[in-house]
Amino acid sequence: MRLPWQRRGARRPGPVEPAGDPLVWGRRYRGPHPAWWGVLAIVLLALGIYFAAAKRLPWSGPDYELVAVFENAATLHESAPVRIAGVNVGEVTDVELDGELAKVTFSVSERGRPVHADAEVKIRPRLFLEGNLFLDLRPGSPSAPELEDGDEIPITQTATAVQLDEVLAALERPQRRGLKRLLEGSGTALTHEPSAAEDATQDPEVRGESAAESLNDAFRYGGPAGRDTAIVAEALRGEPPNDLARTIDATGRTFAELERSEDELADLVANLNTTTGALAAEASSLGRTIELLGPTLSEARGSLAELSDALPPLRALAIEARPGIRELPATAAAFAPWLAQAQLLLRRSELDGTAALLRRAAPGLARTAAGARRLFPQLGRAGRCTSRNLVPAADTAITVDAGGFNTGQPNFQELFYGLVQIAGAGQPFDGNGPYLRLQPAGGPELVQNVNPGGGFQDTLNFGNAVEVPTGIQPVLPAAPPPVRTDVPCPRNDPPNINGPRAAMGPSDLEPPSP
Repeated sequence: MRLPWQRRGARRPGPVEPAGDPLVWGRRYRGPHPAWWGVLAIVLLALGIYFAAAKRLPWSGPDYELVAVFENAATLHESAPVRIAGVNVGEVTDVELDGELAKVTFSVSERGRPVHADAEVKIRPRLFLEGNLFLDLRPGSPSAPELEDGDEIPITQTATAVQLDEVLAALERPQRRGLKRLLEGSGTALTHEPSAAEDATQDPEVRGESAAESLNDAFRYGGPAGRDTAIVAEALRGEPPNDLARTIDATGRTFAELERSEDELADLVANLNTTTGALAAEASSLGRTIELLGPTLSEARGSLAELSDALPPLRALAIEARPGIRELPATAAAFAPWLAQAQLLLRRSELDGTAALLRRAAPGLARTAAGARRLFPQLGRAGRCTSRNLVPAADTAITVDAGGFNTGQPNFQELFYGLVQIAGAGQPFDGNGPYLRLQPAGGPELVQNVNPGGGFQDTLNFGNAVEVPTGIQPVLPAAPPPVRTDVPCPRNDPPNINGPRAAMGPSDLEPPSP
């Protein structure tokens, strides 16, 4: 006798399995245990975090790396960026000490290669007040050989940013104390509230304001002024290279020619004197004209803006008109027959009509001539002021003894020398934009002078000089010279440029008292 499961071909029943949830596993789920799925999810999450942090595959080879030797690596740390012209091309991978030097290993991506043997590396701060340093890499000249992976850039081709504590440590204790007082005095000068007596001599727009508040008011006008100054400085450079140099050279040749033509220039000044004398006779009318010039310019500003917009098309029109201008001689030759016919219109028999036209125009011309009689006397007074005061002052050279610093050149030439220096200070003639070159003073001699601001905490200013100053030129007067608006300009004596005020006087800088 056989049991039912012992029949031939029948399967022996196993242990009873619990029924699975049909909504999750199905009735007969036989896959991996759910714990294995949780382990797999954790592994995938860990790999994702690793790839996000390392940004490379574990089986990929290392990037192209170089080693730079620095005298001092400052606070440079691993993962600091490596930049070429402000673009990130790699990062610092290791910083280690080698005796008194520091070796910095950094990687360079493909877009930062090639790096040549004369490459330079500098440690620069990313923020104004220290910290967050990066490597500024200059890849070198194409003529130099390319560095291999792992090559070293010597210390002669590296530099480290100067830290603020190094600057302060270079100052001696008296200098640091003076710097502290200077900073305190500067802060006091900016925040000092003016008294009623101090406000009495100030412009009404800034009365009751501290220096910082007045500076904030000045910024409202400084923006347009700075923009216009930048435009002028950029325009002074010209369009092709060396435009400014050629302009200065041409100006020098112009003045040389004027110097060789003194007689003609004198005649020109005499004629200008006559013209300005006629204008000076019409002082009231000319003054009224100048008074109305401001409102007129304000009204004309919109028109000038439209004119500025029209200049580029006008330039294009001038360029297009060049072929037509070249044809003008032939056009004039072809116009000759018309001129011959026009001469016939001017015959005596045809002049009656011309006379009638002139008769209608004569009253307007007469009124213009009458108005000119009031204008020309004012021009005459201005011309006499120019010829009797301004021109002699411009032609006078400073010859008073002042320690050998006089050049012996006329004043107007000294003015042009100064303009050239101002142009050089405002524009470096390269692609970095305009900037002002300042040379800080320094030296072993500590000097002082009275603080003109009159701060209540600090009454002296301190500085360092190479030598103690022996004098000053010119001597600053105690008060500005009087201005006599009731005396005509031509009746004033020319300024005495080589008078007592032009001599060297005692210096207002002196060593501090012990």
